[in-house]
Amino acid sequence: MNQGNGACLWISVPQQCPAPCNRYKHASCAHRGYVYLLGGREKSLLRDFWKYDVVCNEWTELPCYGEEAPEELEEHTIVEHQGFLYVFGGLQDSSYSNTKIPLWVFDTDKELWVNWSSEKDSLQGVTPANRKGHSAVKCGSTMYVYGGYVDMKGSSKDFWKYDFGEYCQLLLFGNYCFNYISCDPLDSKLWYQLCNAKTGPGPRHCHSAIAHGESMYLYGGLQGLREQKDLWHWNCTSQTWSCIKFHSGPSQLVGHSAVLFKDSMLIIGGGETLSSPQSCIWRFNLETHSWRKLALVPGSTTLYRVHHSSVGLGQSFQLSALNGIYFPNTSNIKNKLRPFKNKCQPSQPALHEQSIELQTLPMSGKKYLADFSFALKETKLKGSSLTFENLEAEKRKNSDVEEREDDILLHMPDVMLVLGGKPLQGHHAISVWQMTMA
Repeated sequence: MNQGNGACLWISVPQQCPAPCNRYKHASCAHRGYVYLLGGREKSLLRDFWKYDVVCNEWTELPCYGEEAPEELEEHTIVEHQGFLYVFGGLQDSSYSNTKIPLWVFDTDKELWVNWSSEKDSLQGVTPANRKGHSAVKCGSTMYVYGGYVDMKGSSKDFWKYDFGEYCQLLLFGNYCFNYISCDPLDSKLWYQLCNAKTGPGPRHCHSAIAHGESMYLYGGLQGLREQKDLWHWNCTSQTWSCIKFHSGPSQLVGHSAVLFKDSMLIIGGGETLSSPQSCIWRFNLETHSWRKLALVPGSTTLYRVHHSSVGLGQSFQLSALNGIYFPNTSNIKNKLRPFKNKCQPSQPALHEQSIELQTLPMSGKKYLADFSFALKETKLKGSSLTFENLEAEKRKNSDVEEREDDILLHMPDVMLVLGGKPLQGHHAISVWQMTMA
């Protein structure tokens, strides 16, 4: 283990109403500078959906009702793809849940749930059953779902992939009338069950996983009642598993979270048991296959969490977020401090071929990036939220020239948020902790 010189700083971000209640076993993901949070458990299961503006430290409750929206969920997953959030699993175990494919899609532009029938009887072929405590990651245009706890079966080693494919392209045109769409989003043709190789991770739940390039990395979790401390690599191209050996690193962990940071996998919190949360942050270098335990900045708070969620924002966490993705032309933060002081001249990287094709589509109301800038000279934490220092913005606040909203995303500093988790510690509003690395 390489202790290294890196250190992390934890800062509590107080929340004011309206805000979601504190919770655990929820799911969250980041998209376009917002964090989306769904469901989980407080004293009972929750059926609510929230959007968090990281820059302004403001919550907005989104609709989560009707047949197209999910019911109360726990230990589910959320994956974002081209402006749509894919929610999978987490239903309460019942005969009712066995008749449904536990997949829902939310349109972040229209802020509504996509309407379709999810009854298994209407589909042909094999589709995944409801589960909890699984993992879901996105590699390219595919979502990989591994393991989870399946009712009456226990820990599962099922491995599924879901092809966004044609369905996502149809959604981008805003066509929700499935009588005229040949590719139903829940069509079993989009689900593929991968072979359960003898060399794979085996049955498990309460583990973590990330995607990096054409690879998926999976750590820890429970096999039945036994905690694990193994790290597995899935090659999406060759479709093979391999176990990564190491001599030192984190202990056996369950109920932890993982995020991608640059060329590393960060493991946050969790515990050797679900009743003994830890405060450690471990960094696994995906190139050198070495672990490093991150130290705390002197005086920083120690954070103990299990069954929380972690999301990363900024270019080091969202490595592919700026490639070919459009940003909406909205004015949600017109009257807030604008970025950014001492900007460098923008440079324009080569776009992927798929991105160029998307730009030629006549999609009204969408604004594409014309240039990119990747330098932020000064950032500063003001008050309790993530804001930016920009004295020049104050000088010209009456000017007709406004910085574009996508500048905020391009210049957002690298920051990781930990939301909720046990122990709940008596907070009514959800606990939000911000971590930055030196």
